Amino acid sequence: MQTTFLAQQFVPLMFCGLFAFLLTGFPVAFALAATGLGFGFIGMEAGIFPPSLFQALPLRIFGIMQNDTLLAIPFFTFMGIILERSGMAEDLLETVGQVFGPLRGGLAIAVILVGALLAATTGVVAAAVISMGLISLPIMLRYGYNRTIATGTITASGTLAQAIPPSLVLIVLADQLGRSVGDMYAGALLPGLLLVALYIVFVVIVALVKPAWVPALPQEARIYREPNGSSGHRSLLVLVLICAAVGWSWAQVHDSLMTRWLERSIPSAGDEIVIMTLTLASITGLVLALFNRISRLGLLSRLAEQVTFVLMPPLILIFLVLGTIFLGVATPTEGGAMGALGALILAVGKKRLTLPLLNQALENTAKLASFVLFILIGSTVFSFTFNAADGHIWVEHLFTDMPGGGWGFLIVVNILVFVLGMFIDFFEIAFIVLPLLAPVAEKILPGLIPGMTPDMAMIWFGVIIAMNLQTSFLTPPFGFALFYLRSVAAKFDYKDRVTGQTIKAVTTNEIYKGSIAFIVLQLIMVAAIMVFPSLVVGNMSKDKGLSDAAVMEQLQMLDAEPMDGADKPPADDTQPADGAAPTLEAPPASEEEVDPMKAMQDAIAKDAKKAKP
Repeated sequence: MQTTFLAQQFVPLMFCGLFAFLLTGFPVAFALAATGLGFGFIGMEAGIFPPSLFQALPLRIFGIMQNDTLLAIPFFTFMGIILERSGMAEDLLETVGQVFGPLRGGLAIAVILVGALLAATTGVVAAAVISMGLISLPIMLRYGYNRTIATGTITASGTLAQAIPPSLVLIVLADQLGRSVGDMYAGALLPGLLLVALYIVFVVIVALVKPAWVPALPQEARIYREPNGSSGHRSLLVLVLICAAVGWSWAQVHDSLMTRWLERSIPSAGDEIVIMTLTLASITGLVLALFNRISRLGLLSRLAEQVTFVLMPPLILIFLVLGTIFLGVATPTEGGAMGALGALILAVGKKRLTLPLLNQALENTAKLASFVLFILIGSTVFSFTFNAADGHIWVEHLFTDMPGGGWGFLIVVNILVFVLGMFIDFFEIAFIVLPLLAPVAEKILPGLIPGMTPDMAMIWFGVIIAMNLQTSFLTPPFGFALFYLRSVAAKFDYKDRVTGQTIKAVTTNEIYKGSIAFIVLQLIMVAAIMVFPSLVVGNMSKDKGLSDAAVMEQLQMLDAEPMDGADKPPADDTQPADGAAPTLEAPPASEEEVDPMKAMQDAIAKDAKKAKP
């Protein structure tokens, strides 16, 4: 009786055991492994599964260590740390702030754009929020920005690192969902850019409705001015128009050129065209600025040159990394390695690469990579025991019987991930929760939208999760981005070093209130992705896929075809084509002979019966 009860409640008891470990403060990676091994021993003693099953566990762990996709994590982490610690964030915030500063809300727009750039380079929420909190928040408070708008803009822009490629989050999601990292990057690109645009639209609306909340920079704060007193924006606008014209021209011929050069039979994807167009436009701007400086023609203003030399190199690096991945020239791991090398070259070019900086970057990269691998190994041990006890079937029954079908599943999963994101880190969610949800999602979601294949459905699901986690990073009272800003925002009143005025401390309540509007914007984006899947999978193949019966039929057709290039049998056996000898029919198979197709169908049917409750 006790053994029967244990077998029936084994999976819920495993979850209870894991929560008990986590509540004690035990490290997550070791809590996962201890729960998996402990309940594995209990299951073997109770006869729920055989001891020989765990002989495969070492192979699973070695398989993790041989996963080439995960190598992209340390490469992109190293790239982000080098760019961040070499002063890129400070240069970007100062320069972009000077470009948009004369406009109401310009500083907030600059923070959003720089947040997007930092997201595409560092890929880590903490680094982006802390950098902008240290640099931008004092400036925004100095010139009279509304505190909730200022803090909300910084925290929301920092969380863009969750969803904008090349993001560590998207790499892990792709790995856990068993899909291509390149497809995940391509699927997240448009939603990420749309979210940035949504932030900017919100700031513009605030500037129109409440202009006193987002004042423009005063004249004395605009440092890049020409000898005649002009701001230099006209020269910058001309340069942008030239780069845009070059990019537009390339976009018109990209498909034909790439189809011929790469010998492809399918048209180029839209995200690939966008990335390569932006890359060429950025290179054009950098070449023109270099030519202007070397020749000393003085055709560009100080502001235009500063923007070009600060903004274009990291942009070109990001676009080249993404472009090579989207083109299929490089894998994400190879793209990450190229990005890391490019970051070192940029740091050397700015004369900011020092031995302490290199040591710090390598140490932090090793820590993060080890952190991820330990959690992944622990979650593998946990999921091994969990699946051995048919836990995946238990989870499937839990969600498939839910009201609303696939939409009900999506809504409940988003609520679950949203709540979990306020308490635990993304990596724990990705390695614990996603492996349990992925099989159910792969079974339910393809039938939700007509024409959606399993690959498209899982990429769509992954981008929804990434956007959802980004939202949870902002949610009071446990949003991580709020804590990051709280750690660097002024806790006491201080005297501003430029104006000499006393600036009041930033309260936790102001940080919490500032996040609410941006949480609403992010939820709108999550809803838009759910309602319009084409935002994610619009460029993916629209093949409808094959059912099990259709696969069997295809296999039988292949089995019936002649091998080694032999001539196909003519339609009329008595009159073979070209005077060839009559084709002899194969003798009919005896009833005792085993039919491999029939055996495969029987095995599938037997597995389906086992899966039923």
